[in-house]
Amino acid sequence: MTPERRDAPVPVPPTATYRLQLQPGFPFGAAAAAVPYLASLGVSHLHLSPVLEAVPGSLHGYDVTDPTRVRAELGGEEGLRALAHTAREHGLGLVVDIVPNHMAMSPRHNRPLWEVLREGPGSPYARWFDVEWEAQGGRMLLPVLGGPVGGELEHLRVEGDVLRYHEHVFPLREGTGGLPLPQLLDAQWYRLAWWRLARTELNYRRFFSISELIGVRVEDPVVFEATHGTILRLLHEGVLDGLRVDHPDGLADPDGYLERLHGASGGRWTVVEKILADAERLPDSWPVAGTTGYDALRHVDGLFTDPVGAGELLTRYRRFAAPRTDRGGDWAATVRLAAHQVLAHELAAETDRLTRTASRVCAASCDPALRDRAPWALRRALVELLVRMEVYRPYASGDPAAVVTEAAAREARQAFTVPDEAGAVDVVRGLVLGGEGQAGAEFRARFAQTSSALRAKSVEDTAFYRYVPLPAANEVGGDPGSPGVSPAAFHAYCARVQRDWPATGTVVSTHDTKRSADVRAALAALTECPERWSDVLAEVTAAQEDAVDGQLAWAAWQTVFGLGPAAPERVREALLKHAREAGLFTSWTEQEPPYEDAVAAFASAGPCGPPGERVAALRRALAPHIRANVLGTALVHLTMPGVPDVYQGAECESRTLVDPDNRRPVRFPPEEPDTKAAVTEAALWLRRRRPDVFGESATYEPLPAEGAAADHCLAFARSGRAVTAVTRLSLRLAEAGGWRETRLALPPGRWVDALAGEREFGGHARVADLFERLPVALLERVD
Repeated sequence: MTPERRDAPVPVPPTATYRLQLQPGFPFGAAAAAVPYLASLGVSHLHLSPVLEAVPGSLHGYDVTDPTRVRAELGGEEGLRALAHTAREHGLGLVVDIVPNHMAMSPRHNRPLWEVLREGPGSPYARWFDVEWEAQGGRMLLPVLGGPVGGELEHLRVEGDVLRYHEHVFPLREGTGGLPLPQLLDAQWYRLAWWRLARTELNYRRFFSISELIGVRVEDPVVFEATHGTILRLLHEGVLDGLRVDHPDGLADPDGYLERLHGASGGRWTVVEKILADAERLPDSWPVAGTTGYDALRHVDGLFTDPVGAGELLTRYRRFAAPRTDRGGDWAATVRLAAHQVLAHELAAETDRLTRTASRVCAASCDPALRDRAPWALRRALVELLVRMEVYRPYASGDPAAVVTEAAAREARQAFTVPDEAGAVDVVRGLVLGGEGQAGAEFRARFAQTSSALRAKSVEDTAFYRYVPLPAANEVGGDPGSPGVSPAAFHAYCARVQRDWPATGTVVSTHDTKRSADVRAALAALTECPERWSDVLAEVTAAQEDAVDGQLAWAAWQTVFGLGPAAPERVREALLKHAREAGLFTSWTEQEPPYEDAVAAFASAGPCGPPGERVAALRRALAPHIRANVLGTALVHLTMPGVPDVYQGAECESRTLVDPDNRRPVRFPPEEPDTKAAVTEAALWLRRRRPDVFGESATYEPLPAEGAAADHCLAFARSGRAVTAVTRLSLRLAEAGGWRETRLALPPGRWVDALAGEREFGGHARVADLFERLPVALLERVD
């Protein structure tokens, strides 16, 4: 049972958190050893990756196997408590990442799943997992075989009451152990099948298209209590202080789940990994502090992106890539095509299940308008509506008509070649807006879950790798079709956050970002000189024009520009992942060794070879402007409304690529602290000393500069006691003649530079003086 929550003071939000990626090579003990250094930075809480029992050796912990135990490989509950004790001694609390949506599809390690496979739908644990038993004749499909079952029989063997297949182990249904092997396989509550059948035959909900993660039904109160009891106990006992909720969009009822979690946790500070599309708002009814911060990332990055230059970069990208592939030159078209492909392939099983659900609702309806709908027409209608979704999913607390719009329905009807069948679109949209009874509620939940998975797979995992004029814009929650953010739009966003979600999370680098903030900051500088980039690219690719497709070549050269000097294998691994995710010439399931060999050879001979020095020279020439972007991104992130999360190692300049590159262990303390570290520490300690200036009751005031270069200074005041000022588009600034007499009107009082305490300002400060030492300034009022 879920522990009763104790009476406690109102939870206080963190002032700032520091994310640690726990793994067997960096357990609780190593984290405890780093606490003195991390406390010295000025954060108030450590933010831990998942701590519950996971698949042995897991480097991330999201593949949970036992939610009732703290992971032994990290040091178990004793180790976690010791870490909490050490953290408390240094004034730090703990926030932990939790995974409500799924568990590992690993029967030998996942006892509840083992029991379901042994006892079938009659198992007490069957309610845990989201399985459509009827779709496979009362059995669960397990797509683990290397080929069709007939060719794999020689690798299957019975040992006592288990069935073994290479490293896999499965329980035997009682009384079946003595049967001949073919009959034994047919007698189980599961069906072992070729891994390729997962695409079309899978009958359990998974995480996106990852068959190794099975969906959990936390909407069931019994399942919620069983899977959250340990985490809630640790909260109530003071070991943990807050929660980060992974992927709530995968749940059947995010609204209900968050209400239950809020009540059970005693209202602890909780943020959710909710990806907000541009102009989308977090549901007001959610009892959370806010998101994990990808919406903040989009706005911060956009400040340092020149929209005019980004448009020119796109034009040059199209010229470069089109002769090679003629794909990926338009963002909206790239997303739509990717969505169609994902529904037809990776999510075909989910699409079929949703179609079956819709067919059942229509067949059982008393409404004549829903009758006589062909499954193929319902499926087509579902596909055409899903690919037109511009947000991740609708919610029970929101207006589904604003998500599945009439405009989308109108376009979907036009996609039908038989006009008489286009009425299926209205049927499906009607079910989304408000279906009939329990079956209708199931359909709405399935539609929302499928929509969420589709958006993640088609945008984050496909389109982001196909449309790459500015890879820095291709981050979760980003809008590559419109990467720039004006100062006015940024200020409006911050004012809204301070008003509505003042304790929300903010991030610029995470374990899931495809490029760290500092790599993206370097790439943003290219939007200020697209012609120089194009000239360099023409020079370095002259001898490699047909080595690989244009999109990958462009992305590869930008990768080495953003990353700077690095081991060639890091670049090769990232490019191989890029090519497989794009799925144009190779993929994770349909690998093309000749193409992948060509990618590796191209990387070694080009970006990581002698021609790469020309790109490195451009990076060195732009170093002052990259530095302005790096420091500006860091300072804005750390002082804007919300609770900033610093990713491990990112207090110093950190250049990392997509996972697993960004999850490598880091050194505490760093060997060579740099200017970014000094800026980070100053901002964090100011937040720690003055929570009233940055917290929930704080204020946010834009400070417009005055003068010829005013647009290049982004500044704001927090509660009249702290001022942030940063340089944006510094290369354009230099080309236009510098700051000259541009001034910034400071709020009343005497102001001292927190980055260089002896400097004092007041009144209308010359921006050139503010930025005399650094391209950023953090001022604290001292009178």
